[in-house]
Amino acid sequence: MQLNNRLLSLVSYGLVLTGVVLGVLGFVRAGSLFIAAGTAGVALKLRDFRRIEFYIPLAISIALFALATSSRAVELPHSQSAMNGVTMGGKVTVVGAGFYGSTTALRLAEYDVFDTVVLTDILEGKSEGLALDMNQSRSIEGFETKIVGATTTPEGAGYEATANSDVVVITAGLPRKPGMSRMDLIGVNAGIVRGVAENIAKHSPNAVIIVVSNPLDEMTALAQIATNFPKNRVMGQAGMLDTARFTNFVAEKLGVKVSSVKTLTLGSHGDTMVPVPSRCTVDGKPLSDLLSQEEIADLVDRTRNGGAEVVALLKTGSAYYAPSAAAARMAKAVIEDSGAVMPVCAWVDGEYGISGVYLGVEAEIGRTGVKKVVEGALTDTEVAALKEAAEAVRAKQADVQTL
Repeated sequence: MQLNNRLLSLVSYGLVLTGVVLGVLGFVRAGSLFIAAGTAGVALKLRDFRRIEFYIPLAISIALFALATSSRAVELPHSQSAMNGVTMGGKVTVVGAGFYGSTTALRLAEYDVFDTVVLTDILEGKSEGLALDMNQSRSIEGFETKIVGATTTPEGAGYEATANSDVVVITAGLPRKPGMSRMDLIGVNAGIVRGVAENIAKHSPNAVIIVVSNPLDEMTALAQIATNFPKNRVMGQAGMLDTARFTNFVAEKLGVKVSSVKTLTLGSHGDTMVPVPSRCTVDGKPLSDLLSQEEIADLVDRTRNGGAEVVALLKTGSAYYAPSAAAARMAKAVIEDSGAVMPVCAWVDGEYGISGVYLGVEAEIGRTGVKKVVEGALTDTEVAALKEAAEAVRAKQADVQTL
């Protein structure tokens, strides 16, 4: 009899311990069943329900069962945010449902860090249709972020759907055609961006704005003027894209993995773009050790004309896969308050001896937008090129006030 009691104790407490381990690992339903079985064994052994040894496993079993049946309990993480330990929250709006905007919206949704992604467009039904299509991919790709489509008008109708956005990505505006420069778009896109910015300011007064409309540096300045937001809460996406292009070209030239290449591009998003060879490495080795100055110059020139190269090949429309990846990464850094240092178009106030202009520089990104401009090491030649870029865009940015 004594042997049977010992065996029953061993089995009972073994079941309870197994249940606790399963619960810790996330299998709460299975864990609660094991503990319940162990509790029954303890009760059978004790035959006295006043003993504390009975109530300890019973309490654990009840707690785990309650957790298992709650609306938040899952045995295995489903979404990407759960797998990465990231808490979802916040709202991001992408203005413009063209290729650029819609691809950006989907990337942001698939990150699974926002509660809601709002996609807007002036073409009736377009954003709603795209949102419906994207939402139907959620169970396949494993994300919970809800995409909402909204038709808007230049007068401001429909912007209610964007209200209280934490981040707004402005992609609205005409794309380049073959033979066009970014500056050729300034007149028509200025009116579009100003109207969008004013409506965003009305409905999301605390948002961080990321501008991608061309000409980028000028449209970023215009968005800040139109919203009257603090300058740190308005930035442009340019350097992330230009740097990605430079990185790709270097990797292709040397036949190495993209992940082994580190490059940097500053300055304007245009003719006065400043790729920074002195900050470029491959597996930690300076790029100048691997390529001649002539070869580096060719890569710099190709980077500067990277967008035009895509436009010429497409014939209609412009790049959107790489640009959308860059814009989405910036928005993700904002909502996560990551502090990531990225090359972006930011307001410069004294760095590199430059002040009073939006320019491509490295900046630390977080919930307040640009937390600070990071002044990295550059050669004298590179600093001179950056100052030249600043002066080239300064006059244009002053001109947009009247557009």
